[in-house]
Amino acid sequence: MISPRVTGISPFIVMEVLEKAAEMERKGINIIHMEVGEPDFDVPSCVSNAVSKAFNEGRTHYTHSLGDPELREEIAKTYKTNYKVEISPDQIIVTSGSSPAILLTLSVLCDTNDEIIHSDPGYACYPNFIRFIGAKGVTVPVMEEDGFQYRPSEIKKYISEKTKGIIINSPMNPTGNLLSPDVMKELTTTGITIISDEIYHGLVYKGRAHSILEFTENAFVLNGFSKLYAMTGLRLGYVIAPKEFVRTMQKIQQNLFICAGSTAQRAGIAALRNAGTDIRKMKETYDKRRKFLLKRLPELGFNIKVAPTGAFYIFVNAKHISTDSYKLAFEILENAHVGVTPGIDFGNNGEGFLRFSYANSLENLKEGMDRLEKYLKSR
Repeated sequence: MISPRVTGISPFIVMEVLEKAAEMERKGINIIHMEVGEPDFDVPSCVSNAVSKAFNEGRTHYTHSLGDPELREEIAKTYKTNYKVEISPDQIIVTSGSSPAILLTLSVLCDTNDEIIHSDPGYACYPNFIRFIGAKGVTVPVMEEDGFQYRPSEIKKYISEKTKGIIINSPMNPTGNLLSPDVMKELTTTGITIISDEIYHGLVYKGRAHSILEFTENAFVLNGFSKLYAMTGLRLGYVIAPKEFVRTMQKIQQNLFICAGSTAQRAGIAALRNAGTDIRKMKETYDKRRKFLLKRLPELGFNIKVAPTGAFYIFVNAKHISTDSYKLAFEILENAHVGVTPGIDFGNNGEGFLRFSYANSLENLKEGMDRLEKYLKSR
């Protein structure tokens, strides 16, 4: 019998869309992918060179369980440069992607039936991480007219004696919107630990993203190299934790994961030191795509009340077409041959929305919009 603890885990619907698209592609059908949140760029050359160098030098063994000391020093320097915050390399645990960082963080914060507040809509996997460790997710609806930002006054209504953390994600998946610094500051006044998912930091096209560490030390920061550096396959992330939690998190890491990949960690060092030019080029390209979709999607009848300025997503209201986003997404895939993600993947308050990813070439995005326009007219 499968454990009841895991039978309630919901599928990651975007992956089901992607898998269905792959089936269609095997039959010779051309699909325009706007569903998956994965950069379409190759890794920067400094990263690939660092991986090769690491292999050639025999850096293929276990590292320190907290991570390569040189990498942790570079991460600390990056937060000092970008956010003017002082953190110790000893507060950083390097992980195999940001997902283990989420698991480590929730594991040290929560006991059975403790509560974690997160937004609805929000990243689809948060509720399943929370459920997996035996805690309870408390969803707070965020509204389209607010750019899907928390209203701190509303969050306070959901805080109880069991609340152990509030998850924030800015720039946000699925919306591409940023939290304002005023909202972040006010959230810190609740006294509840903030879990700040900063994986899309650096991918901002107007204004800037703020780290929660600018406003409080009572926080865990989740980050990694997958999005900004197009290093998804290298599986490299990290968590910055308050000092009193690090030793316990280290012991969990030692038992569950041992350490992050040694060659990926050398690549991370190279990325932080040398990939600036590559990042600027990628950001310029993403921004051109963002601006194209912000113009084209409303022409197709989709409502965008607050234009997103980060990540590589646009979350559009499609309720005038259908309130069943799951069905609509698969209809679009089957008939227009365009992959999009249904809003229900991100929570009940995301129903009726669709997420479009612009991590694809401008040429493909134009083709995808033309196909979608033709389908919607025929529908």
